[in-house]
Amino acid sequence: MTKTQKETMISVDNLHVDFHLPAHVVHAVRGVSFDLKAGETLALVGGSGSGKSVTAMSMLQLLPYPMAQHPKGSVVFKGQNLMGMNQKELCGVRGNGIAMVFQEPMTSLNPLQTIYTQIAESLFLHNPKTTKHDAKQRVLELLELVRLPRASERMYAYPHELSGGQRQRVVIAMALANNPEVLIADEPTTALDVTVQQNILELLMELQKKLNMAILFITHDLTVVRKIADRICVMQNGEIVESGDADTVLNKPKHAYTKALLKSDVTGTKQPYKKSAPVVLQADNVNVEFVLKKTFFGKPKSTLKAVQNISLTLKQGQTVGIVGESGSGKSTFGKAVLQLLEHDVMSVNALTFEGESILGRSSQEMRDLRKDMQVVFQDPYGSLSPRMTIGD
Repeated sequence: MTKTQKETMISVDNLHVDFHLPAHVVHAVRGVSFDLKAGETLALVGGSGSGKSVTAMSMLQLLPYPMAQHPKGSVVFKGQNLMGMNQKELCGVRGNGIAMVFQEPMTSLNPLQTIYTQIAESLFLHNPKTTKHDAKQRVLELLELVRLPRASERMYAYPHELSGGQRQRVVIAMALANNPEVLIADEPTTALDVTVQQNILELLMELQKKLNMAILFITHDLTVVRKIADRICVMQNGEIVESGDADTVLNKPKHAYTKALLKSDVTGTKQPYKKSAPVVLQADNVNVEFVLKKTFFGKPKSTLKAVQNISLTLKQGQTVGIVGESGSGKSTFGKAVLQLLEHDVMSVNALTFEGESILGRSSQEMRDLRKDMQVVFQDPYGSLSPRMTIGD
């Protein structure tokens, strides 16, 4: 192999994925083929349901088997076919050779364990000789690498104590713990604000250059693709409909679906609401303060002021956008207004819904209002019960 040639890290050939459901069979991936070389970023692009994530999870055999089956195809990593490996062999590859950043950060983390414990587990698992001191240093190094604010304190936090964007950074740190040769990143910047998103992309490119790491980047965001991809594969209905170097695919697309994706940016202007419209929701001087540490006698020793003196008036037909970086208090303010936080962490001067005060109401008293005050949470998978059908 010459210096100008790059080693092929992963070769996916004619991959098929079928899901055998009680009533029918879903052909989720049909004949997907691509190569991923060392030091290269390949973007797998397509709309929701196009087969991107299923393709990625097939590479590490992470699908729900035996419901999922591979009638055809192979996934070869450094000369070894992963499709024929047993679980013990696969565990040696996962995390060490190939690591993955999943789309849903909240479901990727154990809610009962601290951030430190979860990242350190990967270190101890792949290198039993790792000492507790080395693990602590490495975890802190990783959290600082992904720019988690106050990393030395946050490493002992639980997932629910972090914002969605901060949880995503922790998941990326966990994936990088053992310096993998291939990183599969499944929508890793979806939960991040634009400034942190840029930092994460720069970080991935920096690490890629340093470690000569190959990256399979799965996304629907073509703005991100322009910044990071060397080559692009466009997926639709389980098939790759167009592929090539990033510049050609983005600037001279051939397939109609690729052209449609490139034209799918949101346009238009919000219709103005009536100034005389009645006030639906009003919040005055909302404050939220969390206790981080307590003394031996239970008194607050360290606190975090998550929301400070925010007021809001929302009228019928009006849309108010609350914008800010990850961890700035946006979601916490929303939960406070909806009375989804414990009363002892909040202080509010006034909170009314359709002219009626809802301040201090119990969960039972708020239940009747829930149908009129709905919320879409940041982590959709964490909002749905895995034991119930979508219809239920």
